[in-house]
Amino acid sequence: MEIEKKDIRALSKDELRAFFVSNGDKAFRGNQVYEWLWTKGAHSFEDMTNLSKATRMVLETNFVINHIKVDTMQRSEDGTVKNAVRLHDGLVVESVLIPTETRTTACVSSQVGCSLDCNFCATARLKRMRNLEPAEIYDQVIAIDKESRLYYNHPLSNIVFMGMGEPLMNYNNVLKAIEMITSPEGLGMSPKRIMVSTSGIPKMIKKLADDEVKFKLAVSLHSAIDSVRAKIMPFSANFPLKELREALEYWYRKTKSKISYEYVVWKGINDDKASIDALVKFCKYVPCKVNLIEYNPIDDGEFQQASEEAIAAYIIALQAIGVVVKVRRSRGKDIDAACGQLANKDA
Repeated sequence: MEIEKKDIRALSKDELRAFFVSNGDKAFRGNQVYEWLWTKGAHSFEDMTNLSKATRMVLETNFVINHIKVDTMQRSEDGTVKNAVRLHDGLVVESVLIPTETRTTACVSSQVGCSLDCNFCATARLKRMRNLEPAEIYDQVIAIDKESRLYYNHPLSNIVFMGMGEPLMNYNNVLKAIEMITSPEGLGMSPKRIMVSTSGIPKMIKKLADDEVKFKLAVSLHSAIDSVRAKIMPFSANFPLKELREALEYWYRKTKSKISYEYVVWKGINDDKASIDALVKFCKYVPCKVNLIEYNPIDDGEFQQASEEAIAAYIIALQAIGVVVKVRRSRGKDIDAACGQLANKDA
């Protein structure tokens, strides 16, 4: 029976150097291979042209490069690009390039499917198959960076972890991927241009703070009333808002970094005065900004976009206490690339 080869990108630079030394070669070969894998994004050992054929054969015998493959790419009328990304085991995730006049943002996935059960989200209806490896997350970013250069003539400017999955349920791999994205040996992107969006897992938010991460944090809040939030996001019943608030206060004490709240307003669910007052109160605990997100229906169910009047009432109330609030109009709706729509319909 053939032994399954390890993905070489799971090795650190020191481990690669040690591998070559143990095979009677020089340690610097490890540096060369590491550069091919991360800086140059090699898809195969054959690409590593400054290595001898014998060295490439040794790598071929011991390792694989489990590179992603962009199966299908769709371009929206508004310029948004959606990639269906096939992984080495045949599973598929989706990632999105969102362009504006001044920048391009990659929205990347961290899990195949999702661990959570938000009722308004198409991704949550998919069973969580597995966590993505750091290299699989990194590859999504590299693919979108290439598309940004090709279609918009400049490198990728920002990354948001708002694709498929809950990033904090794949904590170690997400942080390793970000380490490579921000490393000079990887993409060299500033961590301040990266935002990790979580549905709000208090223990893991505190861990982020303890690990002194430099990227930004967003929380999918959608209601500051426990009973309403539990209807929208049933798993949140395990994480009361009091615990979430304490975790966010801890985050701010440690990082001095503002929180972004992602908030969708739905008709008949959280478009009333009580919901607005609760959010206003919640926003006073920690310096924050609020993104009011346009809802993208995934069926004809109970979740329907609230009226413009309801959105305006939120804006007025939040601005009255000095909170910066933006209304995010969805991009890529015509190709199911907008928030909450990633669901591998064609996989």
